[in-house]
Amino acid sequence: MARTTTYLELSEEGGGAHKFYEVVVDGTTVAVRYGRIGADGQLQRSSFPTPVKAEAAAAKKIAEKVRKGYAPATPGGRAARPVTRRQVTSALSTARAVAPVLWRFRTGSSAFGIHIGDDRCWVGNQAGDVYTLGHDGEVLARYALPDGVKCLVADDFWIYAGCDDGTVYDLSSKLPFAAYAIAPDVDIFWLDIREGVLNVSDRSGGITVIDHEDEYQWARKSTGQHAWMVRADDHAVYHGHQQGVTAYSPDGSGELWHTRTNGAVLFGWQEETAVYAGTGQRVVQRLSKATGALEATYRCDSAVYSCATAPDGRHVFAGDNASSVYCFDADGTRLWKLGTGGGSALSMQYRDERLYLVTTDGSLVCVDATPAAITAAEQGSVPVATDVKLAAAMPAHTPATSASAVRTVTAAPAGGVVVECIQEAGRVRVHVVTDGFEPSWNVQFPRGIREVGARYVVDTLHPAAGGFYRVRGEIRRLV
Repeated sequence: MARTTTYLELSEEGGGAHKFYEVVVDGTTVAVRYGRIGADGQLQRSSFPTPVKAEAAAAKKIAEKVRKGYAPATPGGRAARPVTRRQVTSALSTARAVAPVLWRFRTGSSAFGIHIGDDRCWVGNQAGDVYTLGHDGEVLARYALPDGVKCLVADDFWIYAGCDDGTVYDLSSKLPFAAYAIAPDVDIFWLDIREGVLNVSDRSGGITVIDHEDEYQWARKSTGQHAWMVRADDHAVYHGHQQGVTAYSPDGSGELWHTRTNGAVLFGWQEETAVYAGTGQRVVQRLSKATGALEATYRCDSAVYSCATAPDGRHVFAGDNASSVYCFDADGTRLWKLGTGGGSALSMQYRDERLYLVTTDGSLVCVDATPAAITAAEQGSVPVATDVKLAAAMPAHTPATSASAVRTVTAAPAGGVVVECIQEAGRVRVHVVTDGFEPSWNVQFPRGIREVGARYVVDTLHPAAGGFYRVRGEIRRLV
């Protein structure tokens, strides 16, 4: 039976859907590729007992898409719709003194993504580069992702990068892999992940929730556009947008509360009992997670691009669009204001008396936030900042997009865990073969290398809340 290809597109006016769906039937194999028009998209393969059954399955998939408004098209006939990137300005600081910067690493492009962990710092920029550094500023690794990094989020010790193309990459293993593919018509602005559940806020003010198997759970539309904030815990999903902050129940069953903030929300943070919203009207506002009540306001001198807290909210930090960084005590009293010395802070995180910033000039900056260092800085005495350099020979880790990109082995090494790709309910899923694991649980696994019947060896698997396994270490194909 000859190989057949069906290519469909759905493109709506006014910023709606702009996506493609391609089905290729080759003998007993059906390959489905889908995503944003102009992008490579995601690929899924399924095998069937006979060519006739493969053709029938493909026809069913095509008919479903046609009913949803997809129509035959020619690849390349429509241009990719531009992805929204945050339009920012950065003025010179009006602060009388400069922050005590210990070290600075220039990534080469404007950067939003930051995560500061126990043993390393992560920074991602709009060129798609993600770097890890030690707390002393030494560059440890580099990842090259296919599109600009919107944000970096952590879920326990797994690190994820959300990119402009709608793909969320797991950076926790030796090779990054696509763990989630957000619907092509969702223009993502920010992400949060909790126990494998991905929460996505977007340009239109929507919130979309996806589980660890990249399957849609629920979505809602808040009252405001441009949702730059999403945070989640056991009790709610907190969604910040142009009209304030809205809290939804974790299962999407309803709205818990809505609080209108003083200005559009441009950034969000959370502690155990409160969420913090930085706004375009020069304030950070602290809201009760339980009720949404306004508990405190922290006043800056320009629009707030980012905010963070010390543990339990004992100090609140903010970065504005005039290259200044602030510190307040819990009740809202301003303790200090200093210039960053190099652009406005688009994201920030505090850890162990250091404040880490990513700025409009693409730098990751480490500030000494100890009282002694701040006092000295206010008096005009700051350390000479180390200008961290990237080693010229440092390799860039790129995502595994096909099985051929994965190293093969003929036997599982000692301590390795064997997993197998199986066909289940019309999808390719991954289950553990090695004894001692719950056989019914799925494994969060790279979509690009899933092939029915293929077996892989991973270094370790960790159980996660919600009943699934996550991969740690190298993935090798068992042949």
